[in-house]
Amino acid sequence: MKRILLLSIVILSIFFSSCKTETKKEDKKPEVKEAALIPFNERFKVLNYEIPQWDKLSLKQQKLVYYLTQAGLSGRDIMYDQNYRHNLKIRRALENIYTNFKGDKTTRDWKAFEIYLKQVWFANGIHHHYANDKFKPEFTKTYLDTLLKDTNTKLTGEAYEVIFNDKDAKKVNLDAKKGLIKGSAVNFYGTNVTAEDVDSFYSKLTDPKDKTPVELGLNSKLVKEDGVLKERVWKSGGMYGAAIDKIVFWLEKAKGVAENAKQAKAFDTLIAYYKTGDLEKWNDYNVLWATNTEGDIDYINGFIEVYNDPKGYRGSYETIVEIKDFEMSKKMAIVAKSAQWFEDNSSIMKEHKKANVVGVSYKTVNVAGEAGDSSPSTPIGVNLPNNNWIRVVHGSKSVSLGNIINAYAHAGGSGRLKEFAFSEEEVEYEEKYGGLADKLHTALHEVVGHASGRINDGIGQPKETMKNYASTLEEARADLVGLYFLPDEKLVEMGISPNAKGIGKAAFDGYIRNGMMTQLIRLKLGNDIEEAHMRNRQLVADWAFEKGKKDTVIEKVVKDNKTYFVIRDYEKLRDLFGQLLREIQRIKSEGDFEAGKALVETYGVKVDQKLHAEILKRNSKFKSAPYSGFVNPVLVAEKDADGNITAVKVTQPPSFEAQMLDYAKRYTTLPDVN
Repeated sequence: MKRILLLSIVILSIFFSSCKTETKKEDKKPEVKEAALIPFNERFKVLNYEIPQWDKLSLKQQKLVYYLTQAGLSGRDIMYDQNYRHNLKIRRALENIYTNFKGDKTTRDWKAFEIYLKQVWFANGIHHHYANDKFKPEFTKTYLDTLLKDTNTKLTGEAYEVIFNDKDAKKVNLDAKKGLIKGSAVNFYGTNVTAEDVDSFYSKLTDPKDKTPVELGLNSKLVKEDGVLKERVWKSGGMYGAAIDKIVFWLEKAKGVAENAKQAKAFDTLIAYYKTGDLEKWNDYNVLWATNTEGDIDYINGFIEVYNDPKGYRGSYETIVEIKDFEMSKKMAIVAKSAQWFEDNSSIMKEHKKANVVGVSYKTVNVAGEAGDSSPSTPIGVNLPNNNWIRVVHGSKSVSLGNIINAYAHAGGSGRLKEFAFSEEEVEYEEKYGGLADKLHTALHEVVGHASGRINDGIGQPKETMKNYASTLEEARADLVGLYFLPDEKLVEMGISPNAKGIGKAAFDGYIRNGMMTQLIRLKLGNDIEEAHMRNRQLVADWAFEKGKKDTVIEKVVKDNKTYFVIRDYEKLRDLFGQLLREIQRIKSEGDFEAGKALVETYGVKVDQKLHAEILKRNSKFKSAPYSGFVNPVLVAEKDADGNITAVKVTQPPSFEAQMLDYAKRYTTLPDVN
């Protein structure tokens, strides 16, 4: 899945008080005050979302949504285990402490314990979901030992020690110098497997002449046993089999209330894939899914995103259940219908354009439930399937998660905008056009961006040719497509943009402001950029800044000791975006690894540390959370005496903690070790 993530901005800062020494005849030891704890809600913001027009669905449709959400949640444990091999053991120990501790819950140590557990829940494990760094507990080993003893909880060995030591410090490492596999804690490879092993294993399975290749490695863990590499496939009877059997149980029920024959056939094929682990069946399923645009209920279910694999093979478990937003989908369908116009008028080389853009569908949906890699932190836009040949031959589906976007929009403020925007005019354009510009950029990114361009004959899949840079380059390419077309009068003619200049200005200002400055609030001072989307945004912004210096397209301005990046020529900036789009498409089309690597490493990774320190200081006055996520609405099935569902009611969970504990109770499907 190619996905868009919402940009919320802030940094976590911990202030330590200075030591205070009393002056008396007998010297006393300095009195050191403990660092103040930053509350969880200033680190992660947990929101609610509604399901609009639920009552307009038929009972059959409500049942379909209910079964699909149950299927998704049944695989929740998979995501924890994929993220790190000790996550389930750690999470369950912490949950047992949380529910059974009867001691003093007013102490700093207990509050620190609560914060740590909530972070684990939010990130589906002990590593930050975005920064990839391991969370550092703000309580001691001694205190944890006390909690374990008081609640009769067992947590020993490496799973215990890793909470406090420096081992497995990074979930996903994209710096090849540190070892892509060795430096990554993600549980996709055996501890004795190397990056060279991965390359060797899959090079033997790859056929460059295959016109309909499978996504090799998508649904398995690669291990080495007695010196022999083998895949532990995620399927019924295989790895994660207990969870997958529960998923299949609910998918069977969903098939029984499918909206149409093609949807039912897709369910059958997905179930067959889960039972066998056969990636050819995954291809078959994706063709059925991508070409079925009828019905009001849709879903994403499977091992999909490869961002968490430093080698770009393995898919993280993920589900989203969607209900069509009829009014907005009608408006945005215009973009999909015009996909060929965008391709023909793109800045990419003629030989890299698709002669016939096939089957791109776009709609706005309302989310009814999420799990795995989409929860609690969720994308706001989705484009699937990932397999390039399916996209070329059969098309793709793009969706905008309307109720999620609305929930985000109502949770923000304008303080940071005014801090980092250079002028009142910039603020004015953002406040007037920024929201719509974001929606249009999401649509263009998903529908046109990911659907555009072609790979030259004989060139392998991007994960093979671009390797650890594939995701960054693809997201940059899709972003650039959106940026290039946003100021175009064609969007006004299509009736989806009210003002080409206003939308373009707001979009360009916001992108440069974020790519050059505000996204750095997510990073600790001194760190390089690791996450693919962040690399993509800095790459685009910094490249445009550097290439436009001669003509002062973007000017770096220091006013009142504050740095700003001010766009001086929007037309030339659009041209620069077009140039970079053309080059990245060339790199992808021709499989030019060295050029792709140079782009990412030169512009997307390293951070100006002086500027970074300044931005963190300017942002320190804002206390709202840097990352947002959601609890899911709770769907309650009401049944008659015979066990038949008579109604499905939508309720909201009482709290984030309550939902996480409820999920732990109702959707524990895997053992501690898999």
